[in-house]
Amino acid sequence: MKSEPDQFGIADLARVKVEPWTGVRSYFARAHMRAMSVGDAVLFHHSNATPPGVAGLARVVRTSVVDPTQFDPDSPYFDPKATRDQPIWDCVEVEYAATLPYFVAMDRIRAEPSLADMLVVQRGMRLSVQPVTEAQYQTIVALGHTPPPAPPPKPAKAAKPVKLAKAAKPAGVAKAARPARAASTAKPAKARAAARRDKSPAGKRAKPPGGRSSARQPRR
Repeated sequence: MKSEPDQFGIADLARVKVEPWTGVRSYFARAHMRAMSVGDAVLFHHSNATPPGVAGLARVVRTSVVDPTQFDPDSPYFDPKATRDQPIWDCVEVEYAATLPYFVAMDRIRAEPSLADMLVVQRGMRLSVQPVTEAQYQTIVALGHTPPPAPPPKPAKAAKPVKLAKAAKPAGVAKAARPARAASTAKPAKARAAARRDKSPAGKRAKPPGGRSSARQPRR
């Protein structure tokens, strides 16, 4: 039998001891409750929880109980078609039996091969009340008294490769200084011209073209 723990969980049943299983609005779930008998054992399943699973045990102590919430306009389970003379919804009363030492999560139930045919693990099966075989009930109780296996260790993250520092570039070799150019032995143009003049006979000037001297001739 499923119940949301934030609405009514196994701890609430342990506190009140006996509670009518009200609020069922599925004809299939109602049919399963109508098939119950006083003394039937119940697996108390927490639904819409993280994770969902069986939290404890209860037993049926009364059957054919009229569900009073169908007549209450303020209840989310109000049914305007129901009347006190002709009620539509009935339920059973259950009594607290035990809280399992270990919560039996759905993942653990699915992993148990002997529970492969259990209705609660079938795809699309969302009924809040479901039949359970005696063998399935005993298997769940046994799991609830057995510590769950430790989760597999998470694979270690691969260490990031250490980046090697870039090798410093070798200091540049100083370029050899260019040898100083030897002083040119060539004489400057003016110096050469002066040298040529020095080689001419002293006191004489070079004759202009045509063989005439440029010096003035004395008057006769």
